[in-house]
Amino acid sequence: MKKKHLFFFIIIGFLWACKDEKPQNVENSTPDPPKNIALKKTPVFLGDSAYFFVEKQVKFGTRIPGTPSHKACADYLVNTLEKYKFKTFRQPFDAKTFDGKTLKAENIIGSFNPDAKKRILLAAHWDTRPFNDKETKDTTKYKPIDGANDAGSGVGILLEIARVISQSPEKLNVGVDIIFFDAEDYGQTEGSKNQKADTWCLGSQYWAKNKRNAFTATDYSAYYGILLDMVGAKGAEFHFESYSLEYAKEITLKFWQIANQLGFKNFKQHEAGAITDDHYYVNTVAKIPMFDIIEHSTKKPDEFFGDYHHTSKDNMEIIDRKTLTSVGQSVLQMLYNED
Repeated sequence: MKKKHLFFFIIIGFLWACKDEKPQNVENSTPDPPKNIALKKTPVFLGDSAYFFVEKQVKFGTRIPGTPSHKACADYLVNTLEKYKFKTFRQPFDAKTFDGKTLKAENIIGSFNPDAKKRILLAAHWDTRPFNDKETKDTTKYKPIDGANDAGSGVGILLEIARVISQSPEKLNVGVDIIFFDAEDYGQTEGSKNQKADTWCLGSQYWAKNKRNAFTATDYSAYYGILLDMVGAKGAEFHFESYSLEYAKEITLKFWQIANQLGFKNFKQHEAGAITDDHYYVNTVAKIPMFDIIEHSTKKPDEFFGDYHHTSKDNMEIIDRKTLTSVGQSVLQMLYNED
């Protein structure tokens, strides 16, 4: 899923490099993790259920703004959140794309415990890439993709979290807001001429500039946020993302510590680099500290993501229940550990 621009930190500061260029082969820093955290009783996240929610999205077809499958999936997401006792709001907006189109898009927002003052924001994008521009076979290039991992996995995990917290006898002490950002994946192809700024993450950009609480007519704020992106592939590893450390270091380190204490070995205590993902705009525009849980592949030094990224390989065959569980259970534990 993640398109956009890839940045890497070097020792003396930032080295800004577009993702079509080869990243610098440097060893990034590894922040010191916090001490062991007392883990509170937390309900069980079901990987099978999250897998079902991912599969359900894929069955609608590609979720490209303006298509019938996009509309059908939007209705399903709203209805599912409402089924799990979330108060919902649809935030429509016109998304201006890099190629001159105007997409009719909408962010989908759900709130649990809407009266709670302390709130945690959970987010994922729900649209899919309209073309498989990383496909090696020219005969299939520029066709839509299933987006099972790049979109579907994050949304699937958040729907399972919504189900669990609404049905569990263990009650949360905080409010939870889920946002499904739209038009995240309609950015300019990496390496193309005349690169334009901010062509990705259109839904989070819009929300960050228009984040008034839909239910109280006040300015929205949260204690912190967690972004899920490409979080369901077999063998996925999750490293520290550099913008997360820059803007939300304390909660980033806390989350990785919790995941490690739960026994999930796929969360690595190592800094991988920075990705301009939805969390970037939540941090810099909305001013809410948010970290990004996003797969980082170490198989190829010049590629941040797995080989399925923006290709027809991004289908249900790569989705793994164990990976979904490692992310979902860790997020649940983070929520239930809040006072």
